[in-house]
Amino acid sequence: MYYEKVYLEDIFLGLARTGHKPSITLYIPEVSEAINENAAYSCVVICPGGGYSYVSKREGEPVALRLVGNGIAAAVVDYSCGGAHYPTQLFEVLAAITYVRRNSETLHIHPERIAVMGFSAGGHAACSAGLFWREKLACETLGIREGEGRPNGMILCYPVITSGKYAHRGSFECLLGENPDLALLERVSLEKQVTEDAPQTFLWHTAQDGSVPVENSLLLAAALHEKGVLVELHIYPYGHHGLSLCDETVNKVEDITDAAKYCAGWMEQCIRWIREAFPEGKN
Repeated sequence: MYYEKVYLEDIFLGLARTGHKPSITLYIPEVSEAINENAAYSCVVICPGGGYSYVSKREGEPVALRLVGNGIAAAVVDYSCGGAHYPTQLFEVLAAITYVRRNSETLHIHPERIAVMGFSAGGHAACSAGLFWREKLACETLGIREGEGRPNGMILCYPVITSGKYAHRGSFECLLGENPDLALLERVSLEKQVTEDAPQTFLWHTAQDGSVPVENSLLLAAALHEKGVLVELHIYPYGHHGLSLCDETVNKVEDITDAAKYCAGWMEQCIRWIREAFPEGKN
């Protein structure tokens, strides 16, 4: 496996200096001459959760390694939190996607098979990148051409989506600060920002989620479907928030109930979805 950590603000000089150096850590399967020396892997750019107050390690490297073990490249974004407000995180995620695409040949990644994955508040950051990639301010700030930061797919795991009735208030307070402008609060309610050119999407959530209500995924899925965007949605009946891989590698043993183990099937379904969304030989 090829492993490298890259600091985004050293490359994208327009990124805001927040006191935290945002980075992308690459996990790339080794190219094998015995299999295919010209391999071009699909890649998943991962945005861990943490309520926009921190970046969860449980939803970063363990997930990346699971993907790499299935022949899929991964990149974990350590984005700014804790006082860094919107659109800082959006720009950092777009920078991460752009870095992967610009260096795709060297990294043995197919430039049109790049998905963005997000957990909880990281799901909001990932989905923001999927919906706002063509914003003029983002392109100008980062010095990128329109389309360089566009993900080809979104994988959203118990994501924060809406700022309305079913919002996870803590995430939006961290993202926008206290007493945010109402127009901006409406802007970051992502189910209201879906257009026909949103990327195809894989979603999963638990109906029992007591932190981020399942309605967040339901609202986004409905909005995507209305615009004719392909969406796959899995709602598991039981299981707490923040399950990540749903096993003992990322959770306390006592937290892995039979219900949590049942949810673990999301990763197998996700890998199948990636292979179907980005089939070998697709140009």
